[in-house]
Amino acid sequence: MPFDSVMTRTRWLPPLLLIAAGALQTLTFSPFHWWWLGPPAILLILLASLQADPRNLFRAGWLMGIGLFGSGASWVYISISVYGNTSAPIALLLTAAFVAGLAVFPALTFWAWGKLAGPHPVRRLILFPALWILGDWVRGWLLTGFPWLYLGTAHVDGPLAGYAPVFGVFALTFLVVASGVALYGLIWLLSRQRRVAAAVLAAPLLLAWLAGPLLAKVNWTERQPEPITVAAMQGNIPQQIKWDPEFLIEQIHIYLGLSAEDWNRDLLLWPETAIPLPQDRAAPIFERILDELGPDSTLITGIPWHGFSERLEDFTYHNSIMALGQGDGFYHKRKLVPFGEYVPMEQWLRGLIGFFDLPMSSFTRGPAQQSPLRVRDKRVMPFVCYEIAYPDFVATNARHTDLLITISNDGWFGHSLGPLQHQQIARMRALETGRFLLRGTNNGITAIIDDRGQVTDTIPQFTRGTLRGEVYLVKGNTPYMQAGSWPILTLAAILIVFVRERELRKDNI
Repeated sequence: MPFDSVMTRTRWLPPLLLIAAGALQTLTFSPFHWWWLGPPAILLILLASLQADPRNLFRAGWLMGIGLFGSGASWVYISISVYGNTSAPIALLLTAAFVAGLAVFPALTFWAWGKLAGPHPVRRLILFPALWILGDWVRGWLLTGFPWLYLGTAHVDGPLAGYAPVFGVFALTFLVVASGVALYGLIWLLSRQRRVAAAVLAAPLLLAWLAGPLLAKVNWTERQPEPITVAAMQGNIPQQIKWDPEFLIEQIHIYLGLSAEDWNRDLLLWPETAIPLPQDRAAPIFERILDELGPDSTLITGIPWHGFSERLEDFTYHNSIMALGQGDGFYHKRKLVPFGEYVPMEQWLRGLIGFFDLPMSSFTRGPAQQSPLRVRDKRVMPFVCYEIAYPDFVATNARHTDLLITISNDGWFGHSLGPLQHQQIARMRALETGRFLLRGTNNGITAIIDDRGQVTDTIPQFTRGTLRGEVYLVKGNTPYMQAGSWPILTLAAILIVFVRERELRKDNI
């Protein structure tokens, strides 16, 4: 193809295209919502890397990752510098290391792509979507995981949304990447005047995109006839005073004041660590809340938990969420954020810089098996902050529950893309599970999200207020909740097994 020769002759162009392709992916997510840029971004990657050998493919994947995570995840700088009491040069260095480290995941994915597919371009094209989603999947759990910036997430507002409750976000990503591969194939075929072959290739691609809106009309779960009334309080507490003991009473009064008109609602929600005091020291606060709550009302709030853990055989802290009033239960966060909630290798890192000594960065992950919270006779599955980003974790734990709740404090990331992306991820989890999701945050974005992943009401960021509305309890499980990501991951594995280059075929390629 003409552009292949251009790539070969112009050494600076492929690296530039790879970085640009990574940045284009960021534009598919909130707040831009340009989901249609996904396939063109994949096309650029293929133009720049399809003919490279495995060693150069590692570099190609890394450059693409630099573009993606440098544009889409560098908001961690705010938490390191502004709230981590770290100098700007050190914060920049740590942010660069974070981005460069994340970029290793696509680098290894591209390297494996070259090794498994060999030099044959058709084999490479077929295997590219399979290797891509396997790379995303590994990134979602290895070293606690970073399940962020999956291309499929952008399609909570796109025409592929109908596939989410059936196959999950990885399947949407697979379709987006396969569409980029098909675009490359169409250009190649049309450049050789192979119009019939191009039509044959375009037909399944067009069918897949047209089927999405049809699938979106299917109701996989069933809303209960009567809604429940809810209220979520957004305190907008400045991060600088969040853990200052001098402001403890003031923070509690803020949330009590925000709740003053809503104590009789079915469910009230306060955000992550809204009570900045361990539960074993918060009895007076609980008594005040119980005095105010209506006879049929439940308050769910984030709160640190301190006590003796039989599992750990020691005293420990958990980042937790609890129910009061006509509800009960504790849930201890399982997916902890490195450096924010625990410090890896803390015996060496504690005290080096302020970022390694953040308040409440000594939490312990909760046990694997935990029951949902109870709100009267209903089962409510809570997720704390970062946990909502894990698709299979959410789908598994949401089974046989009536409502999803997530609480967060995205104040760590200021006026950046991070909180907006976090909201979009939560919407995808609601869509995958076919459940309403009530989201409570300290400074935004507090929202009610319906069972189609659409926001029905919200409070703007960086404002103090109360979000009032209704949510429907839901019965039934979506196909994705039953099978998880295994069908699409199995398809990827099958493609690799049957399409990969075999030693005996090398001489014939």
